[in-house]
Amino acid sequence: MAQVRLRAERLGLRDAAVELAAETSVEDIIATLSEGKIPRLIVIDSIQTMWTDMVESAPGTVTQVRGSAQALIRFAKKTGAAIILVGHVTKDGQIAGPRVVEHMVDAVLSFEGEGSHQFRILRAVKNRFGPTDEIGVFEMTGSGLREVANPSELFLSERDLGQPGTAVFAGIEGTRPLLVEIQALVAPTSLGTPRRAVVGWDPSRLSMVLAVLEAHCGVRLGGHDVYLNVAGGMRIHEPAGDLAAAAALVSSLANAPLPADAVFFGEVSLSGAVRPVAQSATRLKEAAKLGFNRAIVPDTARSELAEPSLKVTDVGSLAGLVADIAARGKTPRLVKTGGQDG
Repeated sequence: MAQVRLRAERLGLRDAAVELAAETSVEDIIATLSEGKIPRLIVIDSIQTMWTDMVESAPGTVTQVRGSAQALIRFAKKTGAAIILVGHVTKDGQIAGPRVVEHMVDAVLSFEGEGSHQFRILRAVKNRFGPTDEIGVFEMTGSGLREVANPSELFLSERDLGQPGTAVFAGIEGTRPLLVEIQALVAPTSLGTPRRAVVGWDPSRLSMVLAVLEAHCGVRLGGHDVYLNVAGGMRIHEPAGDLAAAAALVSSLANAPLPADAVFFGEVSLSGAVRPVAQSATRLKEAAKLGFNRAIVPDTARSELAEPSLKVTDVGSLAGLVADIAARGKTPRLVKTGGQDG
């Protein structure tokens, strides 16, 4: 309680209309909440520490977590109060304890973020009353969490302009356009098996993009370590990031900086073709709003683009983009332009 009081004073919330209680017995909690006016919002932190007399097992066990959650949910439905159950997560990011708890509640929200980054992302894994493809972006400051109204501008605020191996990806998180920087480093390896490390992206998609670059674009990566990172602690889940990742990889390999005012998006197929992605116009509108002047997009998406302030370059195959980047590079010998597709 003393720690919570000190934190509230530091955040300037000493006089906030919040009541605190230190208790882990569900029966005592419900009895206390039932006295007087029922609170509109109740936060239980955390459900893994709760225990109920109806179950004979230690707190934190699967049986206790399920029994405690059931008792609290019954109280919420009976009184109309909204209850937030804070839960621990496993190393895989899943809710610790029985999966039945996820089926009992109306919404499952995850608060993502790494300690080394100031950004935190709120995602809906389950929502009975709305979509699950929306996100909220927050910044951790000395006075607490602050909502980020324009996440794209914040994620791009510390870009290294003019450096090879960086590309700006115009992505979509739910219905919100989001521009992030993809960083790549391709370096000669001294190991028998080159390293492939990726942060913020699907490692399987990185392997696929590397295979396409090798097979169809003549990019020799067998003797190089490959590192890929999504700046700012973001995680990309859509295949539209393939083109930006490939451009960053080739840019690093050929030591050819990409245009600082350009954005990339497009899905790369196994044949080396660049396929269109959804909501292209929304991505370009966000890019134009942030001052970008060029966009490299799939050629089949040109019909839905209507952003006059952007110079749009359409790409039909990945080999064409690789040849263009390698031609501007300082070490073009590392890239065999044209590839097997001619």
